[in-house]
Amino acid sequence: MRLLSRFTGLSSNAAVGGSDSEWAALFSPSVNSKKLGFRRIVTSCRAVVLPRFGGPEVLELRDDASVPDLKPNEVLVRARAVSVNPLDTRMRSGYGRSLFEPLLPIILGRDVSGEVAAVGASVRSLSIGQEVFGALHPTAVRGTYADYAVLSEDELTSKPVSISHVEASAIPFAALTAWRALKSTARISEGQSVLVVGGGGAVGYAAVQLAVATGCHVSTTCGSESIDRLLAAGAEQAIDYTTQDIELVIKRQFDAVLDTIGVPETERVGINLLKRGGHYMTLQGEAASLTDRYGVAIGLPTATAILLKKQIQYRYSHGIEYWWTYMRADAEGLDQIRRLSEVGKLKIPVDKTFPITQVREAHEAKDKRRIPGKVVLEVD
Repeated sequence: MRLLSRFTGLSSNAAVGGSDSEWAALFSPSVNSKKLGFRRIVTSCRAVVLPRFGGPEVLELRDDASVPDLKPNEVLVRARAVSVNPLDTRMRSGYGRSLFEPLLPIILGRDVSGEVAAVGASVRSLSIGQEVFGALHPTAVRGTYADYAVLSEDELTSKPVSISHVEASAIPFAALTAWRALKSTARISEGQSVLVVGGGGAVGYAAVQLAVATGCHVSTTCGSESIDRLLAAGAEQAIDYTTQDIELVIKRQFDAVLDTIGVPETERVGINLLKRGGHYMTLQGEAASLTDRYGVAIGLPTATAILLKKQIQYRYSHGIEYWWTYMRADAEGLDQIRRLSEVGKLKIPVDKTFPITQVREAHEAKDKRRIPGKVVLEVD
C-alpha cells in the first residue's frame, strides 16, 4: 500500500483504508480517473521477459516492465496465477519467430486468473475488484507472466467462486482452443459422435468434457495413465494408443475428429474414421512453421496453398471438411466455459505450482517432461 500512497499522494491512512470517495476517484474510469489515472499508481511491474529465443535460461524476471495505458475496451488484471502452456515453451524456443523476433523482448503467457485493477472507458461487464479469469490470443506480445496483465473485455469473464485462482488459470486457453474446434467449427450437437485424438493433454481433456456436456458420444485416444480420468469425465471409450490399434478397436464413425497430435498417421486415421460431411480439425497447422522457415512473404502463401489443397482433396476423396484450428477469443464460449467450470463439468487438473520467481525451473520441468500435466505459476 505504500506504493499507492507514493503514487497517488493519499495519506498513509487513506492508502491503507481509504474512504469510498477516495477509492472511487482513484479507480473510476470517469473524468476523475483521467486526472489521477491508473498510470500514476502503477507504471511498471514485475514480468517474465523473453529477450531472445532459447532454453529456460533465457527467461528474465524483471521489475521494470511497463504497464501500458488502457484502451477503451481493455482491462488491467492483477494476476494471481498464470498457467504454462505448450505454446509458451515453444515460443520461448523460437516458434513464431517470424512474428515475434522483431518485437523482442516480449512477455510470455496466455492464461490468467486474478482481480480487476482498472478498466477502460467502454468496459461495462466487469468492475474493479472483481475476480476474473481469461486468456489472450496466441499472437499477443504482452503476455500474462506479470504482476499486471492487460486483456480485452471479451477475453475475460468472472472467475467461478467454487475454484481457486490456480485452478482457474489452467482452464481458459485450453478450453477455448477446444471450443473453437468443436463448437465454432464443427458445431457439434447433442447425439453426435466425437473422437478426440490425444485426450490426455489439456486441450484434449477440455474437448472431451465439452463434447460430453453437449450430449455427444465421445471416444478418445490417450496413454494408459489417462484412461481412468477420461472415462470418469464421460468418455464412452478411452483407447491406449501405445498398446492398441485404434482402427481395429474403434467400430464406429464420427461426426467430428479433433486431432491434438497432428502427425501424418493420426491425420490418416482420423480422416478415415469420419462420416461423410464430418469435420477433421488439427491443432498442428503449418502456417507458423512455414512462415518461420521461409518468411512471411513466402511462408504464409505456401501454408494457405497447402491448406486449400488438403481441403479440396479430402472434400472430394472422403466428403469431409478439413481444418487447421487455433484458439481465438470468444466471449460467448468463455462464458459457457465459466458456467461448466462452476458446476464442476469442466476442469483441468494442475500437477504442480511454482512461484513466478521459479519460472525457469517450471519451463525446464516441462521441457524435460518431468511433469506430464498442467503447471501453474503463482504470482504473489
